[in-house]
Amino acid sequence: MQISTRFTVAVHALLCIAYFSPERKVTSGFIAGSVKVNPVVVRRTLGQLKEADLVTVEAGVGGASLARSAAEITLLDVYRAVESTGERLFNFHENPNPACPVGGNIHAVLDGELAAAQAALEDRLAQTSLADLYAKLADLTGTSAG
Repeated sequence: MQISTRFTVAVHALLCIAYFSPERKVTSGFIAGSVKVNPVVVRRTLGQLKEADLVTVEAGVGGASLARSAAEITLLDVYRAVESTGERLFNFHENPNPACPVGGNIHAVLDGELAAAQAALEDRLAQTSLADLYAKLADLTGTSAG
């Protein structure tokens, strides 16, 4: 199982917005140049972030802005905006054989472990804000944070 690139593209986009705003308009084309993906991918991602109230987007070449402070946006917020489909992180094969001792009991054996793993991931993502990542970026680039 692998989480798609939507999550990392979304975090990259949010960091671009935080880093370059308000000195310049941060458009999907600009972000796409940093991420090195098609602007359509960035527009789709920004749409998901907008729907989750993490960014505002002005039509045309107006650019994107954070809808709240970087300290108020966690990686869990971003994950839920672009990756979460309301389902569990781990999908289960659909038809285990109920007549088999393993197949008939696989959910009882494994469901709790998978739920704990998902909870651990979500707990960790909730501990890191966009401001935390921005501070690391500022250290690496020699710019001031905030």
